[in-house]
Amino acid sequence: MTTPTTPLLEVRNLRKTYARASGAFAAAGVGERFSAVDDVTFQVQTGETFAIVGESGCGKTTLARMILRLIEPDEGEILFEGQDLRLLSPRDLTRQRRAMQMIFQDPFASLNPRMRVGEIVAEPLAIHHPELTEKQRRDRATEILNRVGLKEDAIPRYPHEFSGGQRQRIGIARALILHPKLIVADEPVSALDVSVGAQVLLLLQELQHEFALTYLFISHSLPVVAQLADHIAVMRAGKFVEFGPAPLILAKPTAEYTRTLLAAVPEVPRQPNL
Repeated sequence: MTTPTTPLLEVRNLRKTYARASGAFAAAGVGERFSAVDDVTFQVQTGETFAIVGESGCGKTTLARMILRLIEPDEGEILFEGQDLRLLSPRDLTRQRRAMQMIFQDPFASLNPRMRVGEIVAEPLAIHHPELTEKQRRDRATEILNRVGLKEDAIPRYPHEFSGGQRQRIGIARALILHPKLIVADEPVSALDVSVGAQVLLLLQELQHEFALTYLFISHSLPVVAQLADHIAVMRAGKFVEFGPAPLILAKPTAEYTRTLLAAVPEVPRQPNL
């Protein structure tokens, strides 16, 4: 049971290692190991956007997938609404996943090319709400697609018939249809051009306020997270090198690595919350 001060998500001392060896030794899991995620601890409060930023390969996506139990941690705790997800039975974990959804980096690879858009968006309802009729699922899919800017004529079409930005909107609709509390957004605009990505970021801001969403936002770009984040954690080689309120991290970073990331862009614009 949660209290008013209980974080929506709390991660404690999370670790994940992989074998560095190649060939037969790697297949056997033998040899030197490296830490993809090394003793990471943080909290995400209800309604906020907690951004994790760092270069490719720093462990961001591994961390995100562990939080959703798509990858098993070696050590640590993942508490969602006060419950340790690592201690839940498969059935209870499936039930809990209704409240935790993911938006993936590649808006094409994450959509089944053999399924129509209506089926893709309604699929979570078929899994978690089998009591709904096919018409009820379709109606809900139509409603949420409309909300992300796609018309009902998207329902019978296939993912390849849409642009990258539209495909990402389909992925957002699929994540939203269960009305989750937490959305893990893994580089959701990195595969899009700048103008389309800006539109998707604006949509995510609007949806956060409308649906009372909490975001765990993964990105390699400080200018991107500056537009959304309440708190920022800077990750390097599996560790958080610093984290804190977004304005403080952006204006007065203490870690040399963060200063290097900031120096890579001429200016980090921070837009006011909607």
